[in-house]
Amino acid sequence: MRTTFYLSALLLVAQSAMGKKVSVLNLAKRDTSQQQQQGQQQQGTSTSSASSSSSSGSSDNGYSDEYGVLQFQNYGYAGSYYKVKSMDLSDSECTCELDKSKPYDFSGAIAPLNEEVSIHIRGPLNLQKMAFYTADSYTYGSTSGSWSRQAYYDSSAGTADNVTFLGNVGTNYTCVGKALNYVDSDGLTKADSSTVLGNVTLESDEEFAIYSSVKCGDSGWSKDCGVYRKDIDAYHGFYGTTKMFLFQFRAPLDTTSDTSTTSYDMPAIWLLNANIARTSQYPTNANCSSWRSGGGEFDIFEVMNKLQIH
Repeated sequence: MRTTFYLSALLLVAQSAMGKKVSVLNLAKRDTSQQQQQGQQQQGTSTSSASSSSSSGSSDNGYSDEYGVLQFQNYGYAGSYYKVKSMDLSDSECTCELDKSKPYDFSGAIAPLNEEVSIHIRGPLNLQKMAFYTADSYTYGSTSGSWSRQAYYDSSAGTADNVTFLGNVGTNYTCVGKALNYVDSDGLTKADSSTVLGNVTLESDEEFAIYSSVKCGDSGWSKDCGVYRKDIDAYHGFYGTTKMFLFQFRAPLDTTSDTSTTSYDMPAIWLLNANIARTSQYPTNANCSSWRSGGGEFDIFEVMNKLQIH
């Protein structure tokens, strides 16, 4: 059984001075306050927090030790995927077309995620803070470098800078699902305008997305955001080849949702190529999204069940 825990997560994607593609995922230590209190009550002594070094050990009460850095080398490759060419939502069945005559080519460090990306959150999870940084250059292993903060959210202060909270809460069509629209402060209810997310905890299988506050121009193949579903609130994602995402969040054990729900008690934070959710995040027609052809996804933090092999 998963115990309630508290994490800060860092995803860093960069290109080293040697030209190798590097992706680093850093999971900072979980909150040990509950563990400490239990230890003090049971043993009458204090319990120290995990050290900063990486460790895979675990204690009898279900807590694992802190992880330092998980490093993925040679991330990014040369390839191509198909972008959505057209979408017809004139009826409940709707049709979509991928432009297979013109594959979209990509290459380089962290490709295809060197394109704009969107952030996606699934409960049970309470997002407390989020920040996004970019750098013009970065050398792996260096403590120096110039990073610029491009977006920030703080739930306790109720502030958001260059952040738009969206969710699949709009009009529903069979082949593309619900439209990506503004969500209210609860992260789940459709809103009329951009609203700052409150200090809320999603339940299992509840989701929202985070985009920048830069609006897309008109939908179209050669336009800034490409072809997108016309009944959505369309925004740009987060850009840059060298970029860093910081998250502070809680992922508590879910004791309220229906255990039969699709992703019961499986919280997650992940990135998608920003064009995916602008057409359809969960289509029944694969031609309505670039995801299946390789548009790009990076799972930062995800609880898996024993039946999922990755």
